[in-house]
Amino acid sequence: MLNITELLDEIKASPFEEVVITAPHTGIVEFAVDAPGGNVVGPSGTWREKPGTLLARLDREKNKKPIHAALKGVVEHVHTELAGRFVEAGTRLMTIRHFLSKEEVLDRLLRKTLHLFNAPERAKYYFRPDIDIKVKSKGCQSVEVRPDMDLFIVSRMKRESQLNYVGPEGIIYAVYFEANQNVDAGAPLIGVCRKDELSAIQDVVSRVQGEWVEQD
Repeated sequence: MLNITELLDEIKASPFEEVVITAPHTGIVEFAVDAPGGNVVGPSGTWREKPGTLLARLDREKNKKPIHAALKGVVEHVHTELAGRFVEAGTRLMTIRHFLSKEEVLDRLLRKTLHLFNAPERAKYYFRPDIDIKVKSKGCQSVEVRPDMDLFIVSRMKRESQLNYVGPEGIIYAVYFEANQNVDAGAPLIGVCRKDELSAIQDVVSRVQGEWVEQD
């Protein structure tokens, strides 16, 4: 098992990530945020229906399309030299420093600690019906898995097939997919925790919830 204390200390030493905002398509840039240091917020509302801070607009054939912040943070750099100029898709427009939330720190730690069972191909994934009922009624941590266990149904191109679990015996600690949503090849479906490591994992969760201080 990883040294959780060391890993958590590393994240504390650098509690943010740099998010680069790029042009989604070609167009002439008009910045709505044109100086570093300002706070921005991501989408909000019950269904995240309210867009985040307006960062810029791209004018393509007299059709202005907005670019909104996808998460909260502080604007670190704006490429103001591009204002009023035509840019290609993928051009860097600005950088936002995003401070990690408790949930994001936990997610990072768990993904490095748990055994991740990944999607072998891009497709929709479902738990076997009896497992799905158990997950929905009692939570994923009520499900024990073992090597070669019939666990998933894979739906692709209107065809369904069985997918067996490969990995160590344990309990499903985290579920990373949603039914009816396509999952890319290599993306994790579940995170499995060995029974003898469960107390250590729970200790990690408690430490993050108790020690992590979120920043605006």
